[in-house]
Amino acid sequence: MTLLAHETLDGTLTQAATVLILPGWQGSGPEHWQLHWARLHGYTVVAQNDWMQPRRGDWLARLDETVIDSPGPVVFAAHSLGCILVAAWAAFSRHTARVRGALLVAPGDTEDPELNNRLPGWAPILRQALPFKSILVGSQNDPYCAAKRAQGLAHDWGARWVDLGAAGHINADSSLGDWPLGHALLQTLLKD
Repeated sequence: MTLLAHETLDGTLTQAATVLILPGWQGSGPEHWQLHWARLHGYTVVAQNDWMQPRRGDWLARLDETVIDSPGPVVFAAHSLGCILVAAWAAFSRHTARVRGALLVAPGDTEDPELNNRLPGWAPILRQALPFKSILVGSQNDPYCAAKRAQGLAHDWGARWVDLGAAGHINADSSLGDWPLGHALLQTLLKD
């Protein structure tokens, strides 16, 4: 677990933050930017019990345990179903004050009938404003969430919208490698 401290304008250090990587359905393969970040920067990947048949309650409990066990504040780097998890967790957890921010990338639209059938229990998507700073990165040709839907989620969650253009599901198939642009966005959340 890597803790990151940042210097403020007056030269003092802010409390270190732990970056928690939240993969989506089926986890993130070795070429996914999330696992690149875990290897390069020592960020913590939140391991779920069942990547193939995810149960929302189980995933919520695991995330809550991880946040509680993390020293100091945390910042989420979520992808796909991990974004939907963050929204659900923020609605129910008593530990949201521990979160400094969330980078939400390519949320999966679990309200879409096809995805809803494959991921029962993940609809409806909770749409309340997140109680922490967030950035949502979407794509114009994401097969799991139309850009207009992703923009709507960004609006509802109070997240800054970043349009990555035609980048698919912003995963390993998008050939992003360690995705420096995404990491720069994460850094803006760590500095606050």
